[in-house]
Amino acid sequence: MFAVVQIGSFQYKISEGDVIDTNRIHEDEGKDITLDKVLVFAKGSDVRVGQPFLKDVKVKATVVKHGQDNKVTAFKYRRRKDSSSKIGHRQKLTSLSIQKIAA
Repeated sequence: MFAVVQIGSFQYKISEGDVIDTNRIHEDEGKDITLDKVLVFAKGSDVRVGQPFLKDVKVKATVVKHGQDNKVTAFKYRRRKDSSSKIGHRQKLTSLSIQKIAA
């Protein structure tokens, strides 16, 4: 059994028991949340596709922790111009533990 959910502008294929890292969600650690933007649900031969979302399928998840991703650097170099720039950032993430996919 799996589902495809949309969190923010990203889509994730999830199953029960998975732990996913997504962009920062403004909820406290340990709090249960419901993901209702389910695009696809599949259990055996029962496959449902939303138009765009399924109304009768909900995903229950728990916020595990908040953290940051590894540093991503962007380096620009212009040859023969004595010009370069180096910038970087660390994306803020939230770890979600998928508890149940309720259909």
